[in-house]
Amino acid sequence: MEQGRARERAQQEPYPPFGKAVRVPGQARCGASGPGSAPCEPASAPASAPPASARGEHTHSEPPAPGLAPRPVRRHSVRGQILQALRTALVGGELVPGEVYSAPVLAERFGVSATPVREAMQQLATEGAVEVVPNRGFRVTERTPRELAELAEVRALIEIPVMLRLARTIPAARWAELRPLAEATSAAAARGDRAHYAEADRAFHRAVLSLAGNEQLLAVADDLHRRSQWPLMSAPATRHGDLVADAAEHTALLDALVAQDLPVVQSLVREHFTGSAG
Repeated sequence: MEQGRARERAQQEPYPPFGKAVRVPGQARCGASGPGSAPCEPASAPASAPPASARGEHTHSEPPAPGLAPRPVRRHSVRGQILQALRTALVGGELVPGEVYSAPVLAERFGVSATPVREAMQQLATEGAVEVVPNRGFRVTERTPRELAELAEVRALIEIPVMLRLARTIPAARWAELRPLAEATSAAAARGDRAHYAEADRAFHRAVLSLAGNEQLLAVADDLHRRSQWPLMSAPATRHGDLVADAAEHTALLDALVAQDLPVVQSLVREHFTGSAG
């Protein structure tokens, strides 16, 4: 029962910030003092646990965490935490455009093996946030204002017609349900929290577009949105006032959708895409 409660607590923990160690649920830290600490020695798996090959599981080159039988889902969970932390670091400017980062060095900062870090970086490469540098690591992509403008144009071509259609068909009560998401963007903007604002901003737009009932549209729009949030080359930090103004556009958009004011909806969405943060 104690292990069960520990797993539940671990699942409720938020993603760790960039540079903080990622702990596999149920694994004590090597060399730590106090309750739950463990010596820096690998513990053998329980005798009753069959080998991974007998269970038909896919094995990897890195050794399992001390005291745990191989469980690929655990490692993928760690990779997901690292991917989220790296995305936050990119949006927040901790990973600098043009700089090269190696998986082993980042792995040391996270307190994990290099494999899940490398896999997370490969995912970021497919998203256009980094590029592979052979025998060195991954370089954070240096994006230009032109690229950002192109992304805004494509987003507008996809999302504006959808939002205009939704404005004609979705009842006001459904739009009211999205108010808390708009408020979450305003709260993050008021704190000047660029990384959390980016997450809240995408959550709001996903919720709006999900009303169209098109999963392919949702996936494409979310990918474009994420790409538009990666930092520009030599760009200054987003000003606090710009972040607050960008967040306020979410509430204004909901008001226009409720009123079925199609010209205002179109104008707000286009301006929002070409703004500094959304």
